[in-house]
This record gives sequence, C-alpha cells and structure tokens, in this order.
Amino acid sequence: MLVRFNAPLWEWQAKAAWFFLTLPVEESGMIRMAANAGGKARGFGSVRVKATIGATSWNTSIFPDKKSGTYLLPVKAEVRKAEGFSVGDAVEVSLRFDL
Repeated sequence: MLVRFNAPLWEWQAKAAWFFLTLPVEESGMIRMAANAGGKARGFGSVRVKATIGATSWNTSIFPDKKSGTYLLPVKAEVRKAEGFSVGDAVEVSLRFDL
C-alpha cells in the first residue's frame, strides 16, 4: 500500500521538541482498517512504514492521534536538515506500508 500526501510540519513541545506531519483523515481511515484487518497494528496502534521525503527515505512508524482521528508521522532532525525544511513548511510525503 502506498500513500502520498502533503502536510505542514509542526512541532510538539514536551520535555524535548518533537516534529510531526499529520496524515489526512481519509488516508488515516484506510490505513487503520488495513492495519487492523491484517494484524499489522503494533504497540499503541502504531504502524510500521517506509517514509520518503524528497531524496530521503527511512523506516519508522506512524502513530494514531485520538484527538484528530488521524496518524502522525514523526520527522527526525536528520531528515529535516537533509531536505531543508522547517516548522510550517508544506512537505510532500510518500509512505509505503506492508499491510
């Protein structure tokens, strides 16, 4: 399964800053159904993905956000630096799932 979307990068402040992209509602619903049906949902409802932004790809997990009913993709510093984007920038993402 392949999902492509565009979303702004945002920062969540806790003890340390975390940076995320929020998946669209429709795509999140499809992912949730496929992950649950295929037994691929992991701890906390996370789903393993291969994320690609620009020329950078990495293996990670997306996490469900109960408030919005979507999934969140964490974006680490090395990806942000390699692709040259920061908070508020719209980012084009491809996620590949083995569902």
